[in-house]
Amino acid sequence: MPNMNPKKVPMPEQEPSVRNKNFEEVALGYTAEMAVEEAGRCLHCKNHPCVAGCPVEVKIPDFIQKIAEQDFEGAYQIIAETSSLPAVCGRVCPQESQCEGRCVRGIKNEPVGIGRLERFVADWHREHSSGNRPVVPSNGHRVAIVGAGPASLTCAGDLRAMGYDVTVFEALHVPGVVLVYGIPEFRLPKSIVAYEVNGLEQAGVEILTDRVIGRSLSIDELFEEGYEAVFIGSGAGLPNFMGIEGESYVGVYSANEYLTRINLMKAYKEGYDTPIAQANKAVVVGGGNVAMDAARSAKRMGADVTIVYRRSLEELPARKEEVHHAEEEGIVFNLLTNPVRIHRDQNGHVAAIECVKMKLGEPDASGRRRPEEIPGSNFIVPCDTVIMAIGTSPNPLIRHTTAGLDATRKGCLVADETGATTRKGVFAGGDAVTGAATVILAMGAGKTAAQSIDRYIKGQN
Repeated sequence: MPNMNPKKVPMPEQEPSVRNKNFEEVALGYTAEMAVEEAGRCLHCKNHPCVAGCPVEVKIPDFIQKIAEQDFEGAYQIIAETSSLPAVCGRVCPQESQCEGRCVRGIKNEPVGIGRLERFVADWHREHSSGNRPVVPSNGHRVAIVGAGPASLTCAGDLRAMGYDVTVFEALHVPGVVLVYGIPEFRLPKSIVAYEVNGLEQAGVEILTDRVIGRSLSIDELFEEGYEAVFIGSGAGLPNFMGIEGESYVGVYSANEYLTRINLMKAYKEGYDTPIAQANKAVVVGGGNVAMDAARSAKRMGADVTIVYRRSLEELPARKEEVHHAEEEGIVFNLLTNPVRIHRDQNGHVAAIECVKMKLGEPDASGRRRPEEIPGSNFIVPCDTVIMAIGTSPNPLIRHTTAGLDATRKGCLVADETGATTRKGVFAGGDAVTGAATVILAMGAGKTAAQSIDRYIKGQN
């Protein structure tokens, strides 16, 4: 008999007034008893709409049934059939718009806490399993992967499971890319990412860091070295700016730079001499998940933080959970507001940001109401740090050094639904194709590309 409680089992969390001063994980995770109770809320619908909402097609009712039976390792093995990064997905996937958004329980009440259950299973496996992943014998074919983000790691894991010899080339000194430099420790601990990456290496995936494809090696040279196909999952790490006066002043950061300095260079840890200015009053421009990450990080670094966003709360693109956590932690939201100029002091350092009030007009091409300036509504927000979190674009290096790769006007690689680009033998996926998107969508693209590469090398395309 299903547990018909209309609400999810609450997730234990650090108190807001405590967590906004540390970088420890906010959500503390379910206990085994909580997980079994929440698993009992699943109705095991005949058509499994939740699975259709998952980009990597995790067999959600099946793994939840195993949790209900207290077979937590069995639940993990079911998830691992289709997902290379379950502990990551359980923490950062936007379940509310994907699997949980399709959950039948969510029609009248709260959906089943699928993400919370996935996190519990992955954490249980990490804490209790001592065995290494099995190494599949080589099939004699080699594939190169560019980048070590979620799309690439998924593609690499799936290809290795098919027997391919896979080499991942990563420009940074740590695999994981956005998982380690972009997502803060309090949402996704670095140890979790390291564990997942280590599992892929145990399975036989070779990961080479400090390799900039397009500089140290070209795509052409990868083929010359014997790789039969190449997957490009290099992400979208080139930050966008507004083009307003003052963006070059000292104290203005892109969210990418700010989060990288804190996350990868460990500015959040005592004893690390990380080159980042200590903010007293920070303004974060943007309303997505990256803006929330930057704002919540700045708060933990000791700043008073204001988020400036040109639309209203209803249009805010960030996950509701992240917005809720930010509000709890004391971050101020200045909505229907848009920056027009950054002011500096006599030393060239940021002193304030000038904004204008907005109103919502008719819907634009995205379906959201277009923000329009209210003339004469300019006002000043004093600050010493401005963090621009208004999106990113793919780095042009690879497309500029590789013949035959078409790109859109926004710099994204052109790839069809199979991941195939306009260059024979080259596949792409994730943010390099879509522009900045979610981790799970990138993983879905990596999974699709792995299947396509397998067909291509076998001559089945």
